[in-house]
Amino acid sequence: MKLGYSTWGMPTVPVEIAIRHIAKLGFDGIELTVIPGYTTELSTLNSSERQRIAKLLKDHHLPLSAIAAHSNLLATNKEDYQKNMWRLKGGVDLAVDLVEDGIMPAVNTTPGGSPNQWEELKSFLVERINELVDYAKLRGVTIAMEPHVGAIIDTPDKMRECLDLVDSPYFKVNFDISHFDVVGFTIEEAVAALAPHSIHTHVKDQRGRHPNFEFLIPGEGDFDYVTYLKEMQESGYDGFITVEVSMMVQQRKDYDPLAAATLSYQTLSRAFAEASIER
Repeated sequence: MKLGYSTWGMPTVPVEIAIRHIAKLGFDGIELTVIPGYTTELSTLNSSERQRIAKLLKDHHLPLSAIAAHSNLLATNKEDYQKNMWRLKGGVDLAVDLVEDGIMPAVNTTPGGSPNQWEELKSFLVERINELVDYAKLRGVTIAMEPHVGAIIDTPDKMRECLDLVDSPYFKVNFDISHFDVVGFTIEEAVAALAPHSIHTHVKDQRGRHPNFEFLIPGEGDFDYVTYLKEMQESGYDGFITVEVSMMVQQRKDYDPLAAATLSYQTLSRAFAEASIER
């Protein structure tokens, strides 16, 4: 397994500074965020900017593990849906443009919606996922769905049912264990359920139980990363373990995106060492 960092936690940081800092810390890869409000928002990434980013990644020996293009697949307004699908399909095209050394980035998204809509809207959701997956398949890119607390897909059972309904090798899981930890799943339960179907991951730290919980920077809480890493290795997962700093943390008045990356690296690199897992 390798250790990655998502620019989700760096919305205002210029991409050259983000890449340099993440590489200097020692991370093995990076996830690039392309949603509105970020310095790498998709509409700003013209051909020359893509070439510049590709060179930055190559110069810093930092593979791109994923594109964070999170967009609501259940938007009912036609204009909103078209915009969201444009971003997701654009994320697929960006993955192809930035592929390096045979490592094709996944395109990550959350589904939208709320938990009580599953039975009512799952067929509608699958229809829209299929549209995206069909596009991604033609380009050799995998779509990674992230089950999310409070979203229509919020349990392992729903995610596995969705995988069965879509039934494509180009549709897998972006496994963020924090969303299961805050509702009471053990590490062992969550990993056994979803790691075999995962192409990418996120980790945070967290405290409390839904609905009274907070996400934290790795190292601020007491999540057992050592056990998590051992369980992921035992499951056969060999991809990136990618740190994601949540919007909840970013709302702090004193939030420092570079310091958050530094603490995250210290915490996770130590956990890899304590778990005796080579990167």
